[in-house]
Amino acid sequence: MLELSILGFLHEEPLHGYEVKARLQALSGHIRPVSDGALYPAITRLVKAGLVEQRTEPGSGAAQRRVLTLTEAGRADLLTRLRNPKDVEVTDGQRFFTLLAFLRHLPDRAEQAAVLRRRQAFLDAPASFFYRDGEPVRAEQAPDLFRQGMLRIARATGAEERAWLAEAIASLES
Repeated sequence: MLELSILGFLHEEPLHGYEVKARLQALSGHIRPVSDGALYPAITRLVKAGLVEQRTEPGSGAAQRRVLTLTEAGRADLLTRLRNPKDVEVTDGQRFFTLLAFLRHLPDRAEQAAVLRRRQAFLDAPASFFYRDGEPVRAEQAPDLFRQGMLRIARATGAEERAWLAEAIASLES
């Protein structure tokens, strides 16, 4: 998701490495802070793969800054990643939010709707954080206040997400 995010932000405009890091941190918040030890090797991989170009320009002080720009190959790679996200990018809530942040770059509304339908199908499958005898435990069946809270919050969030997905898919298909 780090590479997807870098490509997505660079699709919008060229950025300095520090600006990429700031945007990544704003996107993931406190949940998954971005370290330099993860970010700069990811940028290097993207540069070596020909997906991102890097040029040096004078900085505001004495230090020069590297500007990152998305290449045509990078644009094509981003669109492929958006069109065909991995299952975990659809099922994991935080990863799906990252995907949503850049899904607008996919120019085909039908392809956007197809990605949303995958998330919708995942949410419609019976699931829980807890299982008893192979069956999902509902909030009303949870043995304690805290698990009840987890399940109630997840149910409310899931209901709102399902409603938004239905609206978004209908809008994309109209």
